[in-house]
Amino acid sequence: MLNWIQYLKGYVSIKVWGYSTERFLNLCGNHDILVWDIENHGDYYTMKVSLKGFFSLKTLLRKTGTRAVILQKYGLPFFTPKIKKRKIFVLGMLACLAFWMFTTRYIWDIKIEGNYTITEDVLMDYLETQGVHTAMKKKDLHIEELEMQLREKYDVITWTSVKVEGTSLIVKLRENETIDYDSFGQSNQNVVLKDGDVGNCSDIVAAKDGIIVYMITRKGVPQVAVGDTVVEGQTLVCGAVPVYNEDATVRGYQYYDADADIMILYEKAFSVEKKVAYIEKEYSGKEKKILIFGLNDKEWNLSLGRIKYESYDVAGEKKQVKLLDHLFLPVFYGTKYAKEYSWIKKIHTEEEMEKIMEEEFKKILMTLKEKGVQITEKNVTIKKNEDKWIMDISLQLTQEAVKKVKNETPEIPVTENEEAVIE
Repeated sequence: MLNWIQYLKGYVSIKVWGYSTERFLNLCGNHDILVWDIENHGDYYTMKVSLKGFFSLKTLLRKTGTRAVILQKYGLPFFTPKIKKRKIFVLGMLACLAFWMFTTRYIWDIKIEGNYTITEDVLMDYLETQGVHTAMKKKDLHIEELEMQLREKYDVITWTSVKVEGTSLIVKLRENETIDYDSFGQSNQNVVLKDGDVGNCSDIVAAKDGIIVYMITRKGVPQVAVGDTVVEGQTLVCGAVPVYNEDATVRGYQYYDADADIMILYEKAFSVEKKVAYIEKEYSGKEKKILIFGLNDKEWNLSLGRIKYESYDVAGEKKQVKLLDHLFLPVFYGTKYAKEYSWIKKIHTEEEMEKIMEEEFKKILMTLKEKGVQITEKNVTIKKNEDKWIMDISLQLTQEAVKKVKNETPEIPVTENEEAVIE
């Protein structure tokens, strides 16, 4: 704080020499003239003194037979006259200050932290629908409401924290790691329904055509058995359990959320076609450097002349201007390169084609395994000709290919006496 006060008032660095420099320093203390950074150089002293104090030294110098000269000037009083001569510089500095003050009222950078299940693109798209985006005014941001909206929109999010630092909006999330969620933050698990109410009764139906190879029922009535052939949509387990009269007629139903482990064996065919001939980019090594400047969502090329290449790729990077850790400005700069290329026709060798088909086959198997599908039998044939190779794949797969649907069994009215029996 003292340094700022000294700078505003102004001070000078002086050199003092003569008959009695020690007496001169003592008199400065007696007359309340502050001097500091005193250094003894043998024949002379150097020190700093305030601008006001310097003009009070004349009498002390005469009394002590010493002399003083100014070595260097510091502070605002000496800086201001120089600035007055540079009006354009002053105007530019004031304009930059005004621009900086104006831009700090807006959000220029959005950071999302703590998201693992939900992709950043999904979250950014959702924020856009809620009116949260770069170049928005800080005063239009409702932090508590946004935190609540994020928790309500995505089941996976258990905690949110939204805060503004400088011109950056930082969104921190915490996800539920004990439940399986998709990339949009919604639960992949079946909702557990409360038993006993017809409105909560569900059936298990087949999601594919196939053969039942494994089945254990925990709740509900099985409608098929192991070895049966089923079609898509067929009921496998009914959640409405009938209660019979003595004459074997249905008196009523007990309603359940059907629960069972069921595996279905089915066949699936794939066909992969790859051409032997292909075209590939071949770069000539020529490139043109392009300087870019951007303001918010607009961008300009600063390089002179046009790109004369017939075909070219553009690659590079741009950076956002940042004054402090979280003080981003809507100004971008960077460099791009236009690289010339031409299309060259090439032919895959037989070894390359075999490797390509092998990779495609591995991709199919990997995709199925990621979905929890068991592969029980594989049959692959490849047809070759001069133009293309065709790979036909036939697989026998085992999967828990079932889904839950609402039970449509009509409710049978039950009399008071019958209710007692059922209970």
